[in-house]
Amino acid sequence: MTTTAIAITCTVNGVKVERTVEVRRTLAQFLREDLSLTGTKVSCDVQICGACTVLVDGQPVSSCTHLAVDVDRSAVTTVEGLASEGRLHPLQQAFVEQMALQCGFCTPGFLMMAKALLDENPDPSREQIIEYLDGNLCRCTGYAPIVAAVEQAARVLGPAGGDSNA
Repeated sequence: MTTTAIAITCTVNGVKVERTVEVRRTLAQFLREDLSLTGTKVSCDVQICGACTVLVDGQPVSSCTHLAVDVDRSAVTTVEGLASEGRLHPLQQAFVEQMALQCGFCTPGFLMMAKALLDENPDPSREQIIEYLDGNLCRCTGYAPIVAAVEQAARVLGPAGGDSNA
């Protein structure tokens, strides 16, 4: 007999979560439907657009194709986990100030990719930002404001990179 559900324990946005999930349930479904964290968007369902990007143990993953069972004993950060104590993360603030969002559908994925970039490289060049965000698609902004927002956040965060909520 094949097991169709598995118990997992993970940390989501700093909160320990224990659930039994179907083995074929995607991380996006788990976050959105089981945990009501609807900031993570699903668009393409095939790991092309980047809208569903979340961080698993600090690494960006496409939650539309990543299985929920694969985050057992992992730390997951979603866009809801960026703000702290009622204050926007500097990346979120920069996106607002640079008008790097219009419809906003792609914004959570861009924010999570940008956080991963700044965690890895607190002082990226414009070219490095463009290359890192290459897998995320936006139909509204034309990308220039998004790149400008990441540049602004890098300046604000300084050597702390994406780890700060200052």
